[in-house]
Amino acid sequence: MVTAMMNKGFTAQRITLEEMDHLSIGKKTRLYNLLYGHGPGNGTLLMLPIDQGLEHGPIDFFVNPPSADPEFQCKLALEGGYSGIVFHFGLAEKYMKRYAGKIPLVLKINGKTCVPPDDEAFSTLTGTVEDAVRLGADAIGYTLYVGSPAQDRDFDQFTAVRSEAERLGIPIIVWAYPRGEYIDKKGGKDSLYAIDYAARVACELGADVVKINIPKTDHGKKSEEPGEYKTLSLTWAESIQKVVHSAGKTMVLFSGGSMVSDDELIKNARITMENGATGLIFGRNMWQRPMDQALTISRQVSEMMKGVV
Repeated sequence: MVTAMMNKGFTAQRITLEEMDHLSIGKKTRLYNLLYGHGPGNGTLLMLPIDQGLEHGPIDFFVNPPSADPEFQCKLALEGGYSGIVFHFGLAEKYMKRYAGKIPLVLKINGKTCVPPDDEAFSTLTGTVEDAVRLGADAIGYTLYVGSPAQDRDFDQFTAVRSEAERLGIPIIVWAYPRGEYIDKKGGKDSLYAIDYAARVACELGADVVKINIPKTDHGKKSEEPGEYKTLSLTWAESIQKVVHSAGKTMVLFSGGSMVSDDELIKNARITMENGATGLIFGRNMWQRPMDQALTISRQVSEMMKGVV
């Protein structure tokens, strides 16, 4: 059940596909397949991203060498109860043919390596909306670095992508990541201020779904957050509700980040879902485990999600 945060002046209700009446038929059809045709199948989303090979390099596969083969993630997505898998163009073209129609694809169409610093973070295009349609994708993924000194280029690039996505009827999932030297000076990239702002920016720019990190309170940096954020005292659950509230008519996916224990993963997943999230996007938390363990925890999360709506 979704909690209403009435005492703080915010309400957070999980947005449903029926309430997103602004969507085109193409977008609504593709989102329906993700929300109801696969995974938990009850209007929630459980996504498996494998874009870390580009974003972080092969180092993420060291802990579980078999995961360097994308067939590992394809099997996990197929058997683990996922709504879809996220690939960049090269992996989608090379590995998805065997799974066409069995695993929905989200094509990530921009990215960068982690070699340059994030001071002026910007992800250039690595694919197109037409690529996504040709590959049978149900959505595209776009990384937007909110607050980066390069955000003017980012906004221009995203506007062109959004126009193509509208023309071709494909939903946009925005990876809304606060980044850059100015964000670091205002409480940091994981602060409530930064995450809340990122959720609102994604809604304002036209995202259909936004992927964000769970906000964290760094008490040593709390005084650096702007305005009322520096004195805003919310529980962790209320912070999640606040972010969902700011996202408006944009579905919210919370990221799992780096690997944590099974108990912590389930607890985090349940709290986000009970406080208004549409879904979860768990990558390293899942595929850095041996296959049998990854399947077990994936199925547990999927089953938990079936009971929250």
